[in-house]
Amino acid sequence: MSTPRILATFSLAIVGFILSLAGAPSAHAAEPASYDVVVYGGTSGGVIAAVQAAKHGKTVVLIEPGKHLGGLTSGGLGATDIGNKGAIGGLSREFYKRIFKYYENPAVWKQESPRRPKDEDTMWTFEPHVAEKIFRQFIEEAKVPVVYGERLDLKAGVKKSGGRIESITMESGKTFAGKMFIDATYEGDVMAKAGVSYHVGREANATYKETLNGVQLGHKKHQFNVKVDPYIKPGDPTSGLLPAIFTDPGKHGEEDKKVQAYNFRMCLTDAADNKLPFPKPEGYDPLRYELGLRTMLAGQWDGVGNPVGMPNRKTDTNNNGAFSTDNIGMNYDYPDGDYATRQKIFDEHVRYQQGLMWFWANDERVPERIRLQTNRWGLSKDEFPETGGWPHQMYVREARRMISDYVMTQHNCQGKVVAEDAVGLAAYTMDSHNTQRFVQDGRVLNEGDVQVGGFPPYSISYRSIVPKQSECENLLVPVCLSATHIAYGSIRMEPVFMVLGQSAATAASFAIDEKIAIQKVDVAKLTERLLADGQILTWKGGGGPGAGIDVKKLGGLVIDDAQAAKTGDWSASATVGPFVGAGYLHDNNEEKGKKSILYKLPIETAGKYEVRLYYTPNPNRATNVPVTIVHADGTANVALNQRQKPVGEGYAKLGTFRFTGDAATIEISNDKTDGYVVVDAVQLSAEK
Repeated sequence: MSTPRILATFSLAIVGFILSLAGAPSAHAAEPASYDVVVYGGTSGGVIAAVQAAKHGKTVVLIEPGKHLGGLTSGGLGATDIGNKGAIGGLSREFYKRIFKYYENPAVWKQESPRRPKDEDTMWTFEPHVAEKIFRQFIEEAKVPVVYGERLDLKAGVKKSGGRIESITMESGKTFAGKMFIDATYEGDVMAKAGVSYHVGREANATYKETLNGVQLGHKKHQFNVKVDPYIKPGDPTSGLLPAIFTDPGKHGEEDKKVQAYNFRMCLTDAADNKLPFPKPEGYDPLRYELGLRTMLAGQWDGVGNPVGMPNRKTDTNNNGAFSTDNIGMNYDYPDGDYATRQKIFDEHVRYQQGLMWFWANDERVPERIRLQTNRWGLSKDEFPETGGWPHQMYVREARRMISDYVMTQHNCQGKVVAEDAVGLAAYTMDSHNTQRFVQDGRVLNEGDVQVGGFPPYSISYRSIVPKQSECENLLVPVCLSATHIAYGSIRMEPVFMVLGQSAATAASFAIDEKIAIQKVDVAKLTERLLADGQILTWKGGGGPGAGIDVKKLGGLVIDDAQAAKTGDWSASATVGPFVGAGYLHDNNEEKGKKSILYKLPIETAGKYEVRLYYTPNPNRATNVPVTIVHADGTANVALNQRQKPVGEGYAKLGTFRFTGDAATIEISNDKTDGYVVVDAVQLSAEK
């Protein structure tokens, strides 16, 4: 049997790797009938919660419905999204330190990939199997028993008495009793079945006086920039709409029950000896990709996802552009769905995304240059071997969100409201992927994508990870926490889930020791212990561990991107380091020719200066970034390849020029660029 056929066979039979692996072996054969802490969900946050409970001397069990630990961190998301790494401490930071130590061994990093700076002690990009290896190390060191392949009975799986959960029961009939319970799943099943209030979908802007919630019309990121006919027969509305296109998007800012898109974070490679071809899935329907084909032929091609380089010539490849790996509009029933419904949605997402990659790589209607670009890549043979290189974890970006006594909102993200009872920090852009695709004036548009950043790390309230006391007194929810849709879009990052998992387990241990409801834990005492364990609860600026390069330490004349004049809509990020200050800006590979950054550096002493531009290289960057330097002798135009590693320590040397007068001006544009344009700091260094 050929490899492609093997891949096609499993594409819809991943059955149960995240949902239904009953009968898989547990890490320890014998468990007591009752535990101090029961953790349901072996996500990154669940692993850290279980380890922290064990560190407090509590008996603990970790129940994982599938057969893998780490959730999305070990399921393909190797390009860690965080925003500002200085916001991450405790066991979460220890995880990234262990990643660093692992890759210090040259025997495990054999192929070319972007290398980390020598002065760091953490690493935030990694291969999926390495992440799971380290999570298992955590578990083994803490001697935490793990039960695999057991999922909650959704009909009668949570037994409560007097406002407290007594036990949870699996579909197999196996029951786990405990004093405290932590729901660390992406779906929040224990939370929901315990009768805790929650929300699915987007709140109206008016509900919490936000501006970025609800239906979001008019946003330009990941959007169709060309007019594309939505009908099966072009120009004929009676023929019906192409798949996954809707007619009524709703009104701007109003509430709906729709959920931002899911996909799989693919670990691809261009190493010939490790590359598997993209499979053609069973049930492949070319009509699913007709919209993408029409978009290409109209002149818009957004690339093969958004590949970020990992060690050993691998990638974390995410959605990018108008028509990509996000399966928009096909997940609305997932959060509240039963297992059969979720499995159907899971299978549909496998079919769609595998079919998309096969379409880009093989359909003869696709322009040859795009087929060649796609076929540069393939699935990694040595990742997810049991499923032929396909991730076992679907990217459930958002499902249920608890409603507790404190709801995190847009106002927290932007610093207008500060949570005083912090149990961790969040630092990422307010980020929502598209939620629906609709027709307007005879053309297709996407709706729901929001990416708004530019704010420092902020506190996450303890009250947002515990239910209302009237609903449950012994449950903590560090993943499906209490937040609005748009605030959750900033908080929902894997390092933050680990931070909150550790804080949740610490609070659970205190509540057990004092025999009190989880809502009655002394926050001051909790804060003291969290700080002692290395958690970061207050943002004090750029001096935290893992923070960016301090502008004051660079020397010469320096202006960071935050002080530059911006034209167009630039996105803030801190995903790939090292960077100057809190992060850098990028053009999102969109609106070419409409975005620019102008730096003006005061010249107090006339003379010759070397012009340096700081940026972080990556395979998705542009090779032809236009930089215009106005100097005393005229104007210099430089084309910068941002895929190449800078010659200097994080910067590219653009040349030496003579400057006189009040200021030197350097302008970076995204005009006709062939990838992401990144702008960070500009530095002038006087010629010696």
